[in-house]
Amino acid sequence: MEGLIAIGAGIAALAGLGGGIGIGIATGRACDAVARQPEADSKITKTLLLGAALAEATAIYGLVVALVILFVV
Repeated sequence: MEGLIAIGAGIAALAGLGGGIGIGIATGRACDAVARQPEADSKITKTLLLGAALAEATAIYGLVVALVILFVV
């Protein structure tokens, strides 16, 4: 049973991987957009920061679920 709990926590922790990939892709696209239209820099930056915060929140939720699985279950 302990092995299954560890596997479940590991799978839940993989949410951090998705968040990191999402933030990396978004940052790259934002850099491309600013390079094409420098005058839209502030609007692009605001949207990028909002998207990065949402992606990071998803990764934190996955970490919380992994910790709950490990220490509460």
